[in-house]
Amino acid sequence: MTTDSMPRVFIGALDAGTTSTRFIIFDGAGRPYATHQIEFEQHYPHAGWHEQHPYEIIRCANDCIEGAVKKFVADGYNVSDIKAVGITNQRESTVVWDSETGKPLYNAIAWPDTRTARLVHHFKNKNGAEDLVRICGLPLSTYPSALKLVWLLQNVHGVQEARKRGSLMFGTVDTWLVYNLTGGGKPGTDTKFVTDTTNASRTMFLNINSLKYDDFLLDFFGVSQGVRLPDVVCSADDKAYGNIASGVLAGVPIASCLGDQSAALVGQRAFSVGMGKNTYGTGLFLLYNTGEEPVFSKNGLLTTVGYHFKGEKPIYALEGSIAVGGAAVKFLRDNLQLISDSDEVGQLAAKVPDAGGVIFVTAFSGLFAPYWIDDTQGTIYGITNYTTKEHIARATIEATCYQTRAVLEAMAKDSGYELKTLKVDGGMSNSDVCMQIQSDIIGIDVVRPEYRETTALGAAIAAGFAVGVYSSFEELKQVNTDGETTFKPSITEKKREKLYNLWQRAVSRCGGWLRDEDDDSEVEEEKRVGDGIQKKFA
Repeated sequence: MTTDSMPRVFIGALDAGTTSTRFIIFDGAGRPYATHQIEFEQHYPHAGWHEQHPYEIIRCANDCIEGAVKKFVADGYNVSDIKAVGITNQRESTVVWDSETGKPLYNAIAWPDTRTARLVHHFKNKNGAEDLVRICGLPLSTYPSALKLVWLLQNVHGVQEARKRGSLMFGTVDTWLVYNLTGGGKPGTDTKFVTDTTNASRTMFLNINSLKYDDFLLDFFGVSQGVRLPDVVCSADDKAYGNIASGVLAGVPIASCLGDQSAALVGQRAFSVGMGKNTYGTGLFLLYNTGEEPVFSKNGLLTTVGYHFKGEKPIYALEGSIAVGGAAVKFLRDNLQLISDSDEVGQLAAKVPDAGGVIFVTAFSGLFAPYWIDDTQGTIYGITNYTTKEHIARATIEATCYQTRAVLEAMAKDSGYELKTLKVDGGMSNSDVCMQIQSDIIGIDVVRPEYRETTALGAAIAAGFAVGVYSSFEELKQVNTDGETTFKPSITEKKREKLYNLWQRAVSRCGGWLRDEDDDSEVEEEKRVGDGIQKKFA
């Protein structure tokens, strides 16, 4: 079936990212017809803390739906043409709310937040810690949801009180969105309290083999009593997520939900074992399809659910999670003000042939895969009187590319297979300079689709399977293949290795910056800041 002969139906995709939300309406061939995007406020109330207001998340979602549908109708289409909605979301970010009121009890703690660093050290020394990866696929770090919830239970009075009453609800952003879009617990609505397997696999509460909550994990983190966890359902399901309760799409079914990186895997049509993709968003996330059985890494990668469609076996993936990608560009723009627009970073980098010996270890949240160094922060090496902002810009881009190479090498060791090409998407992939540097550093072709919002496209594809728009992966072979750009390596192997060895030297020296022991004044300051935020939710 060609893309032009596919059914003329439309599917909406709500993409709730880390820094912005968008709603895109696709046709059955995967072509976008209307879109609306809003960037929303991030809160950094203390060093290492990253929060978002839960109501801001849902407000942006509703506004984006309204905005895109308005454009769609203005172009002569009907709302009734939209058969379903798919959702994709930032993963791990943690929301808690009260079932009696439906109101949030604290800001959402976003996935890059590092306030739980001391908890990581505590739990690493707890009996049973050595079994965690085998059970849930994830190592202890500040990244997953589990320790974010533990922090909230230990430090937020309203959360503690709701737990005593039995009204404490926990969810990642997908659960918060579905809960509110299907009625928010209001009388007379069929409100859904669910999460999908891809998101649940990022909490450390889910057994990666059974795809059910694991009693050992819940006991280990101390959340087996008094915390309501959402039901775990398939990523694509025509019934489990209910219908949108109000607004311009009232009555339209929500038919899929996937964590953003799993959605991008689907959007890149990586349906066969050995296929992978790298998404350059706020962070970088390289996923590699390992098939119907989980593969446990010996080289610093995560085991996660790739996707799970109703009636089919779950598909697993190895993942290399890199905490800082586009966030480093945002740092140059907003904090250092070296650029006024994110697109300028590539323009600056192109003005110099290399980074002039500068290495920027962008460890704002520690270093994730494959290093897992949590006692470090952002570090710049090699600055001299020769260094310019152009060198800093290039070093920022190179940091993402070096880490991608490290993840690719780890994947090759775990899988026994080296990727011949790397499929890419996400904001930073828009830069030709960035993608050329990436190809140079990894030494293989980098393939970029013309349409790069593959996260939203993946959510739409999953919803399409759920409601019968598609019945086989074969139908999707030609989706989003027009206008692909291939970047080929342009430097010598000798230069490639010299640059990468310099990066590895910098990484080997960046650990140990943060102290293991508690600083009483720091603990008191964190408590003061947290108490101030709590009062807004009282």
